[in-house]
Order: sequence, then structure tokens, then C-alpha cells
Amino acid sequence: MAGTLYLIPNTLGPVDSSQADPLAWIIPEQVRAITASLKYFVAENAKTTRAYLKLVAVRYPLSAPLQEIRISELNVNTDPAALPALLAPILAGEDAGLISEAGVPAVADPGANLVRLAHAQGITVKPLVGPSSLLLAVMASGLNGQSFAFNGYLPTDGALRAKRLKVLEERSRVEKQTQLFIETPYRNGTLLEAIVSACQANTLLCIATDLSLATESIRTQTAGKWKADLAAGKAPDFQKKPTVFLLLAAP
Repeated sequence: MAGTLYLIPNTLGPVDSSQADPLAWIIPEQVRAITASLKYFVAENAKTTRAYLKLVAVRYPLSAPLQEIRISELNVNTDPAALPALLAPILAGEDAGLISEAGVPAVADPGANLVRLAHAQGITVKPLVGPSSLLLAVMASGLNGQSFAFNGYLPTDGALRAKRLKVLEERSRVEKQTQLFIETPYRNGTLLEAIVSACQANTLLCIATDLSLATESIRTQTAGKWKADLAAGKAPDFQKKPTVFLLLAAP
């Protein structure tokens, strides 16, 4: 009988490894116990996954020495033809864990392709509870949590980005739907300037940075107020920090 593919959440950024239990407030105990019991993982980066497993081992000893745990990499450069081999141990009866670089796997993450193939091959897929920057941002934004859409990355070309923002703003207005998107952290400032230039002044914009970390910052105000803040030299402290942008147009 085939094993189970567990979708294992990761932290959303660095944690204080000097604490007695660094993951206590981020990853549930049951999740850490399951993670510690596995000997095979598929992950975006083997090195950072080993570092994460060391944090898990603080509270739950691993089922084998770290150097004996197998970690196969799956990232944006992985050839789709390589996916069946990643599932082979599970089909042979071994349980495995899929781990993203940050947050929950298979959401804005190349692991989604592996999960789809697992379903096609009759493998049981079990998602585990953990931090999702997207859901945390929706929760804390005060914007519409009944209807929202994640749009990934916007175009880097200025004209195309402005056009896309206007489309998303209009969709938000018509459907009363919160629009979420992200950017490569070093381009956060450029994206904010594009938003306040393209969107109506009364459109609400939430900027949620470093969610669940000690440096967390979440702020919602109108695009007009953000524009005034930028003009006054009061840009948010979000450069090179993971950030979620949420937009809700006025009716």
C-alpha cells in the first residue's frame, strides 16, 4: 500500500534558535511530531530544510540521524519529468513530507505540481496546519475576507504593471473582492509607488510585512494616504522583507 504525502508547513522567516522551543508559537506540536517521524522529504532547498529539521528536533527527536534523512529537491528549475521519481518511495509504501521554503507548501509554490501528480497516482495527501502569509494577511487587513483572490506576482514592466493594477482594482470594485499579490522583496518600494499611482485615492491598501516574525508590521489605509506618506518620506519599513499587498476598491 502506498504511503502518505504530508504537506508540512514551515516558518515564514528566521526564528530565535536560542529559545528553549523555537517553534512553539509557530508550528503545532502534532505537526512537529509527524515531521520528526519521517525519513524522506521533498523540499525546495535541502540545506534550509535540514536547518528546519534541527529546530523540530529540539522538541521531537528525529527518527534517524539528520545525515541519514533523505531530502530530494523540488524547485522552479525541476524538470516535470523528474516528478514521478520523487513519488516512487511513497508508492513503495513510505510516508514523506513536502516542505516549502516558507509557509505552507503547494501555495505559490512549485510543490503544487507534485501534489497534483500524487492525486493522479492515488496517493493520500494530508495537509498539516501552519502559518500561511496570505491568510494571516487577509485576517489582519480588515478587508473583505468573504471573497478574495491571490494573483501572485505582477508584471515588472511599468506599463504592464499599471494596466494590471487597474484591472485588479476594477475587479475588486465590481466583485467586492480583496486582491492579494506579492513582489520580490527588494522591489517592494517600486510596487507601492506603482499602486498609489495607478489606483484611486479611496482604494484601501494593506501592506503586511514579516508576518508572524518579531518585526511584523501590518497597516491598512487608503492609497491616497499611502501616497501622501511616500511624499512625506514616510515609506514603510519593508525593503528586502517578505510582504503581502492587499487591495480593496471602494464601491
